[in-house]
Parts: sequence; structure tokens; C-alpha cells
Amino acid sequence: SGEDGTLLRTLQGHTDNVRFLAIGVDGTLFSGSHDNTVRVWCGRTGAARYILPVDRMIWALAVGPNGKLYTGLGRSGAIAIW
Repeated sequence: SGEDGTLLRTLQGHTDNVRFLAIGVDGTLFSGSHDNTVRVWCGRTGAARYILPVDRMIWALAVGPNGKLYTGLGRSGAIAIW
């Protein structure tokens, strides 16, 4: 169950440092990395669902209550919304 500190699973796929993690209201996991991707994972199984490539390093990541993903992109001040 993980409540006793037991590791439940390790999600692998990024090729550089993972800097951000967010959890959607339905348990979906979102990870942002210096490899310029956001990965979307099934929170229940750990299976990869999507890879969202971006053209800049991700500096922030959040999921809104509506399930939309928001990322801050590099020093440009841009925000990407999926």
C-alpha cells in the first residue's frame, strides 16, 4: 500500500533530470523534465500514456481542477496549456 514506506513502483522514461511532478484529480501523474518533455502516466498502474514534447526546458508544471496541464516554458515567460 505504500503507507508503511514500501516503494510501490518506479516510473522510467525521461532521459534527463525530472524537475516537476503533479497529480491530477483522477490520479493521473504528470512529470516534467530537462529532456524537454512532459510525460503523462496512469497513477494506478504506472503505465506511460503520453509524451508531450516541448521546444524549451520546463520550469514549472501544474494541473488545474479541470484536468488541464499548465507548464512554464524556459525564460521566455510563455505558458503552455494542454
